Amino acid sequence: MSKLYIPENYSSPLDLYATQKAISFIKQTFQARLAEALNLKRVSAPLFVTEASGLNDNLNGTERPVTFDIPDAAEVGEVVHSLAKWKRQALGEYGFYVGNGLYTDMNAIRRDEELDNIHSIYVDQWDWEKVIRREDRTLDYLKRISQTIVDVICDTLELLRAEFPVIGVKLSRNMAAITTAELAAMYPDKSPKEREDAFLRTHKTALIMQIGGRLPDGTVHDGRAPDYDDWALNGDIMFYNEVLGRAFEISSMGIRVDEESLMRQLTERGCTERAELPFHKMLLAGKLPLTVGGGIGQSRLCMLMMGSAHIGEVQCSIWDEKTRTGCREAGIKLL
Repeated sequence: MSKLYIPENYSSPLDLYATQKAISFIKQTFQARLAEALNLKRVSAPLFVTEASGLNDNLNGTERPVTFDIPDAAEVGEVVHSLAKWKRQALGEYGFYVGNGLYTDMNAIRRDEELDNIHSIYVDQWDWEKVIRREDRTLDYLKRISQTIVDVICDTLELLRAEFPVIGVKLSRNMAAITTAELAAMYPDKSPKEREDAFLRTHKTALIMQIGGRLPDGTVHDGRAPDYDDWALNGDIMFYNEVLGRAFEISSMGIRVDEESLMRQLTERGCTERAELPFHKMLLAGKLPLTVGGGIGQSRLCMLMMGSAHIGEVQCSIWDEKTRTGCREAGIKLL
């Protein structure tokens, strides 16, 4: 069931024409600066993969990919949920080396997404991936690369505000880093999302680390597929969204699984049969590079920087009647 929150006295600072100009400015500026900061090259990427390849991201394991038959190829295709595994395979095939990486525009359909102010069935993000050394597989490295992304976001916002002075959004470069276990110990009586909100109200910008594995009490902070991020070495970059009054995830990222962590996580999730899929067999045979990577939401970033209350103000999607009516009555223009 969809959920809609209307902030009190909200109105967009930009009209529709200026909104489109600002979206273009953000996307062009951010991706150029991200590529320079992380030494990334742009590549083309698939909208769909075959069901048998094992390349699709199964997210929490319950989401259904959009599938279709391909008669001439005798295959079943799946619209990607993300490119987490495809990027790593591409780095190996294209001959990228340590310190270099790729980025691409990723467009997905997540049919089972629960619709609200920040979730749509249409997902657009910059997917990026970079080759690293084994000695880079540490939380310190994860923090450093996350801070670089935060700095690029804040640099882009400063340029946006110079171009559109009416935009009043401010973001903090001071990124706090905390594990989900530490967060649970700090707020034992709150749900995972309530913990994030409470922490971000104080710290404004944060990297929430180690997502996917079990916490000391046996619960899980949030779902993460077992075959791309190493649950001990991943994190979400979040900012406090003043318009919505909540923690706001911009990027899900992490150092990727190696042979040992892949099998450990597949075992914990009870899906060791995936080890027989082509991608997984390549990884276990040491034929894929060690990497770090993530996705950075394009519409999410535009929404945050422009002070929008609903993601439909910065992207075209399909919404239920309750959302359309509620936004129309509140003066929120959905694209």
